[in-house]
Formats: sequence, C-alpha cells, structure tokens
Amino acid sequence: MKILCAYNANIDALYSITADEVCAMLSSEDTTEVMEKITNPPGLINSMSDFLAGLLLCMKEGTGAEWLIHGPEVFKLLKDQFIHRAKLRMGGNMGIMANVLSEMGAELVVPNVVNPTPRQLSFFSKKAIYIPGSASCSKEAKCEDDEPIHFVLDFKKGEHVEYGDIVFTVPRENRFIATYDIMNMSLLVNPYFEDYAIKHAGEMDGLLISGFHMMLEKYPDGSTFMDKLNKVLGQLQKWGSMNTNMSIHGEFGHFTNKDMALHVFSRLSPFVSSIGMNEDELSMLNSVHEVHAAKILEMDVFSILEAAKRSLLASSLRKMVVHTREYVLHISRQIDLDPGSQLEAMSFGVTCAGIFASVGQLHDRNKLGSMSSTLKESDFGRAQTERLIETAAAVRSGRGAVGTYDDHQVCILPTLLSDDPVSTVGLGDTVTASMFLRELELRQK
Repeated sequence: MKILCAYNANIDALYSITADEVCAMLSSEDTTEVMEKITNPPGLINSMSDFLAGLLLCMKEGTGAEWLIHGPEVFKLLKDQFIHRAKLRMGGNMGIMANVLSEMGAELVVPNVVNPTPRQLSFFSKKAIYIPGSASCSKEAKCEDDEPIHFVLDFKKGEHVEYGDIVFTVPRENRFIATYDIMNMSLLVNPYFEDYAIKHAGEMDGLLISGFHMMLEKYPDGSTFMDKLNKVLGQLQKWGSMNTNMSIHGEFGHFTNKDMALHVFSRLSPFVSSIGMNEDELSMLNSVHEVHAAKILEMDVFSILEAAKRSLLASSLRKMVVHTREYVLHISRQIDLDPGSQLEAMSFGVTCAGIFASVGQLHDRNKLGSMSSTLKESDFGRAQTERLIETAAAVRSGRGAVGTYDDHQVCILPTLLSDDPVSTVGLGDTVTASMFLRELELRQK
C-alpha cells in the first residue's frame, strides 16, 4: 500500500511525572490561582499556573488533554524543566501514524515534515518512509531551538496529590500534553511534499490526515483558523480529484474550542472517506448529535453509537471510528467492507495498539500474535459488547460483534490492555493507522 500522510509531525518529549514532582512545582506558584483555573480551565497555556491547572485537572479526572502553549517564555521554562530528563521520540498524530504504517507493512509512506531537522528525521521509521526533499532539508535545517517539541506528561493510576487544598488520587493512567508548535498549528505543508503529492496522487492507495485540533482561532499575522482550513480543503479537493479511488481518513484530535471542532467536522466531512476520534472528541460535537456528554465520557456504548449515527446523518460523512480505551466502535452508512473483514481490520488495530502500549514500539508484523499473548481483553469493553448483542441487532463474531443500527453497519471490538503500559500516548493513532492499512489491504483483495 502507498499512503500519503499530512499534516502534523513533531518531537514528543515523554516524561512520567509523579505526585511529588507536581507538588514541588506547586510550591513555586500561587495555589489559589491554580485552583481557580482548575475550576475554570483556560484551555491554553500562557503561564506556569495554566500548565499546572491543565495537568492537575487531567490527573484528578484520569483523562487526557492537549493544551497549546501561547507564550514562548513558558515553552522555555518547560524545556528547561523537562527536555534533558524526557525520552524523545516521534510525535504528532501524523508522525506516529506514518511510523506505524511503515513498520506494519506499507509499501511506501510519504509524510509531510514542515521543518525537518536531523534529530526529527532520526525518529522516522527506516522501512518504508520517504520524505520528499529530506536530503536538502536536513542540510538547511534550522537550529534545534526551532524544533516542534511537545511535552507529554504521563501519570500513573494511584498517584496521590496533596498540597494545601488540592487533594486527590489519580483514578487511572493517562497523559497531559503541552504543545508549542506554530508551524503545525498553521497546518503548513512542505513545498517538497506538496509537489510530490500533486505528481503522485494517482498512484496512492490512501491519505491519512490529522492536526486540525492544533489550529488557533487567530494567528499573529491576522489570519484565522478558517483561512488555514480553507487552504487545506483546497489541497484535499485537488489530491482527491486526481485519484477518486484513494481512501482518505481524517483523525479528529482534541479541540480546546468547541465551535472550532464543530466547524472543522462539518467542513471536513465531504472531503474524507471516514473520521476517527475518541470519546472526549465525540462529546465535543454535542450540538450536532445532542447526546448527553457525560454518558459519552462514561463510554456507554449506546450513547456513543447514537451520537456517532446522528453525526453521520447530520453531515456528508460515510463512516466514523470511535476508539476508546476500552473498545473500538465502527459505524458506516455506506458499506465498503463486509463485517468480517471490518472486524479483522479492527482486530489488527487493537492488537497493534496493545503491543505499542506494552513495549512502546512496534516491531515485526509476523510477531504480533505471540507478542499480544500477554495482553488482556478489556472487561469493560467486553461488557459493552455483550450489551450490544443482548439489546440490539448484533451477533457475536470472534471477540467482537457485528450488526445493524438504524440501517447503519456497526462493528465493536474490546481493546487489549497492558497491566503496566510504557506509555498511553499515540494509542488512538496506532489503532487508526494499523486499522486503515489493513482496510486498504482487504479492500484491494
């Protein structure tokens, strides 16, 4: 399979943060201000108190989020604090997905890398990745101070935070991401990549796109997210018109602005074959589907199914994939794979994600079976699958179930979990990329 990938690739600085370290950071801040921001989250980072509020909010709820850093001074403080202690690796939805595709058997993967540096290029898979113009880009690369680095703070279940009036125990593992990355925030395209896409779109089997959640409402130059989005939609229309058989999947991402999320969803839907998101992101489309957000966040299968179905009906979208920690749900109103093949693709996706969580990387595709033997099926995911079988037109198929829901094809599969995950970052991207690859392979057959 030959696949184009756009738009966002960066370097992730992964760090497992402890309650003691958080308390030490709180000692340098006005805790009253931090608590106020936990109650009324700013959703972006202009100060260290903003950063701590976002981190503590995620730790307290056991949820994940990504907040954008708007102040270069805060970025420098975080870099001084974490960069030398963190594990650096490929980051960005598109960057992670490109590596998964390469490692899992794609013939050719062509990612958009806006500002390649030798360090960033070193994190790409060596199997099937081709970065147009990378030779000349690496020689002309800017200094490492300009690299797009995202701080990913993992936290573990059971960590107990106690500092003044801030007292709680983390209910489950997750992560908080602080991002400073103006190039990817603008959805910029490397001219070498754009030239390659125009010349070779007709040869490609698929296109994976992501990074829309990183856009800003307004940019320093006076432009808006709508200006950036219109440019992207023009590119998608051009590339898609050159190859109507090319499957295009958009990965949604965590928006900090609900209105922006709604606008992107409605505008993007006519240009893609499918959109993927997690339960947090689906809940942000509440004004589209009108399903109670709390039930979606609880991963209630019927709430997620109804929200996804209504979102499809309200847009030009043909199918959605909702990947939660506990299960993956696929719903389609225009069937392009039989249910058995769709479940096979989903199984490949959750297996890859489970192994990625367990060891932090993917290796030989032929070893997936043996490597996944130590993983356990989600109890909650299995229970939700049983609920769907018992109360809807669905039948058991292997570990999952298939059926229909208001004339839509539905497939559900519990995830595979690790007792001691190396990282929770990139699991949704891993599910998406590996599932997309397997769908392309099965569709070709």
